[in-house]
Amino acid sequence: MITSAYIHIPFCKTICSYCDFCKYYYRKEQIIPYLDSLQKEIKERYQGEVLKTIYVGGGTPSSLSLEELTHLLEILSIFSKEDNYEYTVECNIENITEEKVSLLAKFGVNRISLGVQTFQEKYLHFLNRKHTKQEVFTKIQMIKKYIANINVDLIYAIPGETIEDLEDDLNCLLQLDIPHISTYSLMIEEHTLLYNQKVENISEELDAKMYEYIGRKLKGYNHYEISNFARPGFESKHNLTYWNNLEYYGFGLGASGYIGDIRYTNTRSLEQYQKGKREYQKEKLSLKEKMENEFILGFRKKEGVSLSSFEKKYHKNPLQWDFVQKLLQQGLLQNQKGNLMIPERYFYISNDILLQFLDVAEMIEG
Repeated sequence: MITSAYIHIPFCKTICSYCDFCKYYYRKEQIIPYLDSLQKEIKERYQGEVLKTIYVGGGTPSSLSLEELTHLLEILSIFSKEDNYEYTVECNIENITEEKVSLLAKFGVNRISLGVQTFQEKYLHFLNRKHTKQEVFTKIQMIKKYIANINVDLIYAIPGETIEDLEDDLNCLLQLDIPHISTYSLMIEEHTLLYNQKVENISEELDAKMYEYIGRKLKGYNHYEISNFARPGFESKHNLTYWNNLEYYGFGLGASGYIGDIRYTNTRSLEQYQKGKREYQKEKLSLKEKMENEFILGFRKKEGVSLSSFEKKYHKNPLQWDFVQKLLQQGLLQNQKGNLMIPERYFYISNDILLQFLDVAEMIEG
């Protein structure tokens, strides 16, 4: 059953040097035609389910003008929401205003996710971010007057960054007293400015030290997912939809969705999308792929994968597999209260553990 929807707004006033998401420079003449195409897609695909979460990402949704943002929120009013819903909109510091936050709150948005990334001018310039440290503090205090549930994204492992630099950023985050923090190691991806400039990632050793330091520094938060920290009750319900391998809609340019056995991704071509030629990729998942996804996504969470839920879905008991018993003996996995999980101290090497779940022939035969 579908209980979540992701909506993509691809427009940005500036393009970050590290971004490989689907994005276009903001051009006013393109906005309303895009929103009209988005509305058409939603009306055709949405089947009236009562949603637990709505997430509007980008791009930069807050780059829209007040009038354009109103039009978007009116379009999204079509969604039925359960009483305890979560409705998130991504915003950038430089183009979020009190008028926009007030408007978001009026339409029922109750969570804001802010792309801060760093508080230090030299790294802001490197990432091509256009705000200042003072603006972050000022804007977040303003947002709190309307919406209490705030996430801030932090990027670390920036070339040249030291542990002391990271400590300064984390101290700023703690001063802001926000309920949710997402931390991401900078990865140099193809089709980005940093990749074209031949910038290289920092050493894996320093990256690991920074990751471990973040965990110690944010020990007052629940480290509930590999990259995410939350005060109790403020865990991201929408992202848990992904990590619990549940179904969700994806609307808009480049958006991905998961419905039934089908994972789909929309085109990144604005021209094709506006012609109604939306789907770029569509794949029916095999039993093998669905089980692999259950582990790949579920092991991102501190609580891991529910053994009873897995057995109910797939009629398999992972505890019967020899390689799982070996990982348990090595301490790389734990079985706690019926959940199979990676201990927090091994979060950083989780990919190495997950590799052992990608050949699932034994699972299917076992």
